Amino acid sequence: MNARLEVAGREISVDLARPVDLSIGLGFQGPQVRHFGAPRASSQPFSVPGFAGSVARGASCNCESITLVPHCNGTHTECAGHLTREAMHAHRIVPRSFVPALLLSVTPVTSQETRESTDPEPQPQDRLVTAGALRAGWPATLPFPPRGLVIRTLPNEPAKRARDYTDATPPYLTREAARYLVERGIEHLVVDLPSIDRTHDEGRLTAHRVFFGLPAGETALARVSRSGSTITELVYVPDEAADGPYLLSLQTPAIDGDAVPSRPLLYRVPH
Repeated sequence: MNARLEVAGREISVDLARPVDLSIGLGFQGPQVRHFGAPRASSQPFSVPGFAGSVARGASCNCESITLVPHCNGTHTECAGHLTREAMHAHRIVPRSFVPALLLSVTPVTSQETRESTDPEPQPQDRLVTAGALRAGWPATLPFPPRGLVIRTLPNEPAKRARDYTDATPPYLTREAARYLVERGIEHLVVDLPSIDRTHDEGRLTAHRVFFGLPAGETALARVSRSGSTITELVYVPDEAADGPYLLSLQTPAIDGDAVPSRPLLYRVPH
């Protein structure tokens, strides 16, 4: 189903019937992607006296209670409320319309291969997504200025769909990389990492703070300068999706919280 849309003052044709789904499905019986030592997401019948909540147990219908930690169980979208005392709800920040976006593949480098850093200083074995790599991969021409960026880290292993990152230190963004995205006008960042910061970083969340525009040590919502921005983590970008321009649709349920499960979709834009 082709549709003609106006994006950044230019009319483009987009096939709305064939999006690339970046979300990682969250099944309750098999392997699950998870992070930071969170328990597995779970589902069980909701039962009260006289109602078992499961047709298999004799109930008239199935009714399940689901337990999960949005930041740690599966694909999720978060807002600056992740860092503030006052509540801020991600689903109220997510754009309702398409976001002009760029998909970029990046190979993380060890901290010894770059002069870029973060706070605290990276460990020697840490792998970093750098501003240098983003700058080198950024296309010289695009049909529009992207407001969204999808980062696919290489190698792109299918095992990412079910990896338990609890005892790992996955790649993360340098301070300079986060600043580069802000300078580029990126408002909606999507990554195939469990976090854009180091798993254990002494609570600094440097890249988060740079991207959301919240100075170190500040926790007041009023101090956030980029309150309309979002970060989506724990996606999987299939190999068949080539680097280049897309329209991004961030789909979330209307559930309050600084982070919420999400389903980001990409629609290819002719280039």
